[in-house]
Amino acid sequence: MNMSNQSNMDTKLKLDFYERYRLVITVFVMATLISSVPAPVAADQSDERLKGLFERLKATPDPLEAQRIESEIWQIWIDCGQEDMNAVMEQGIRAMNMGQLKEAIAIFDRVVTELPDFAEGWNKRATVHYLNGDYSASVVDIERTLELEPRHFGAISGMGLIFMARGDEAGALQAFKAVLKIHPHARGAQFHVEELRKKLMSQGA
Repeated sequence: MNMSNQSNMDTKLKLDFYERYRLVITVFVMATLISSVPAPVAADQSDERLKGLFERLKATPDPLEAQRIESEIWQIWIDCGQEDMNAVMEQGIRAMNMGQLKEAIAIFDRVVTELPDFAEGWNKRATVHYLNGDYSASVVDIERTLELEPRHFGAISGMGLIFMARGDEAGALQAFKAVLKIHPHARGAQFHVEELRKKLMSQGA
């Protein structure tokens, strides 16, 4: 491949990436518009308990209480409501934690195929793609996660990490600030916002 073709391909990939990011941020902003709509009783991201938990998460002044609420949210997100598929999710998470990324991707491929409206299946596959260094694939899955659950602070944090990995501090800062609008006590996001602000200020940005 000649240098001209390579340059054109790099430009296209960059534009595609930023188009997806703009969509992610648009979906996040829309969360404030749909958060007041009652959700049906169900497991996963449609569980009606989440509305109250997110209200408490945003309002509490106590970081320890925020950690407890966050844990409750994750417990709901991870439950697809089907015992057999929950077991598959556990297998995928175990493979991911053991560094068996190819196996984990195959498992989460099955999850998102059989449960295309289950946000956490997409988020877990996005995480594995990130760990595998496939940022473009991770962004696609983050996009789908946020279509299903715009409040997913974990997925938005993942977007911030991808921007950091690509050297885009301004984009990363925007993502982590978005996390803090949902989860003000998210310690990782707090740390990254502080560090990124310092770095951007030192650069005169």
